Amino acid sequence: MIKAFLSDVRVFSKVVVRRPLRAYQLEPARAIIESVLTKRGLTFAVVMARQAGKNELSAQLEAYLMNLYQQVRGAQLVKASPTYKPQTINSKLRLRDCLDNAWNKHQVRSDEGYIVRLGRCRAFFFSAHPGSNVVGATASVLLECDEAQDVDEEKWNKEFVPMGASTNVTTVFYGTIWTSRTLLARVMRRLREQEAQDGIKRVWMAPWEMVAAEVPAYGEHVKKEMARLGPEHPIVKTQYCLMEIDEAGRLFGEERRARMLGDHPRQRRATKGQLYALLVDVAGEDEELEGAELREANRRKDSTVVTVVRVDLSALDDPLLALPRYEVVDRHWWTGKRQTEVYAAILDLFSTWRASYIVVDATGVGAGLSSFLRKRLGLCPAKGAGRMGRGKDDSRQSSSRRTQPPGAVFPLEFTRASKSDLGWDFIGVVESGRYKDYRPDEAADSREFWREVSACEFEVLPGPGKMMRWGVPDPDHDDLVISAALCSCLDWLEWRVEVEGEVISPRPERESKYG
Repeated sequence: MIKAFLSDVRVFSKVVVRRPLRAYQLEPARAIIESVLTKRGLTFAVVMARQAGKNELSAQLEAYLMNLYQQVRGAQLVKASPTYKPQTINSKLRLRDCLDNAWNKHQVRSDEGYIVRLGRCRAFFFSAHPGSNVVGATASVLLECDEAQDVDEEKWNKEFVPMGASTNVTTVFYGTIWTSRTLLARVMRRLREQEAQDGIKRVWMAPWEMVAAEVPAYGEHVKKEMARLGPEHPIVKTQYCLMEIDEAGRLFGEERRARMLGDHPRQRRATKGQLYALLVDVAGEDEELEGAELREANRRKDSTVVTVVRVDLSALDDPLLALPRYEVVDRHWWTGKRQTEVYAAILDLFSTWRASYIVVDATGVGAGLSSFLRKRLGLCPAKGAGRMGRGKDDSRQSSSRRTQPPGAVFPLEFTRASKSDLGWDFIGVVESGRYKDYRPDEAADSREFWREVSACEFEVLPGPGKMMRWGVPDPDHDDLVISAALCSCLDWLEWRVEVEGEVISPRPERESKYG
């Protein structure tokens, strides 16, 4: 009876696996199966928005083909993923899950930890990490490359392409869009050229709108992400809208700089009933020179910068945004100042502004300053940071109240990964209109801030980590722009508003990516 359910992948998906594939999944599945069965050996690219189900499609396609070829000696599928853990392991588990059905569950076997076997048909799962040791295998049924935008092209061409050479195997690349230099992008360009020549569709795209048409809840999720990050955020453009981004260039172009500029004046003291935070990027000290004199003598000397932001919680009421807005109201800039003096100055600013939080660079020399501040003011956890509401003098919601959190200091230790995360998150804060700087004045720190913003560059690094290297090129500095970017750390606090006894929590509790 199983043969009746193998007449079409849609029937197999619905009756055997019991997880029906959607229309945008069925179309590429049928094209791939036809190429396999007719031994045409075509290459396809299946590109879907994030969480749209490309992994489910891949697993069900593998299960379907293994059922077709389970009596064929030497029938083999090969799948490569950018990393062994978790991607390769997850791919294997998804296939096992699809084969856990009434027809197959007692026939499935695992071999050597990386092979799934159904009858005589075997599926091999390998890591395509550049340092992985890939055991030779022959792909006679299907060759797959998962998350192809993150797979090293040299590794793929050298170790995986030969696996299907003798069998003219059908090959499928799965992924989402990233930059133009990825393996997936290069494959798609080549396939587009072939499509233009023979009219055979090889590139299958499912942007978020196509998914939302079948899954309305998914559309609501994407709209929230677009509100949180901004429609021009690289993650939104690539992973949901399936548009390529530049791999290097200016981080803050003219439009992004215009979005950062607010219409409020600089302040020197707190306004009653408002909520403030200090953002501290820490530098070393100098025994002889200080301030402008030291900056002039040594252009490479870092500065300690404190950016003061007003935290506007009115956006928490927005069901799409549900995050604070940050208005820069003041900044302070010290070069060569002794750490003991910096510590005293920060405590004075904390008191002057009646601040609730300090986000502080805890890297290198900043570790000591961060430690002293934590001992004095308490550690603010990145998860479950307490309840924060509008001040009682806020006329918008006089029934709201604020509860002081159990600690004020949020330390951030800079690593390549955490700085990359900070950069991506800050872009999201800017693009969503939640960062606004005060109107530029003639102060040296204001001029320096906008100079750094204009000079800031970025480079997107290849690989699965989506790492971004960013900053102002040497010998200049990016202390002021780094300090401003620390506002995005505040997004990771559990901002909550209490209105007439009802607690509104805008987002689920989650682990901080900053560590």
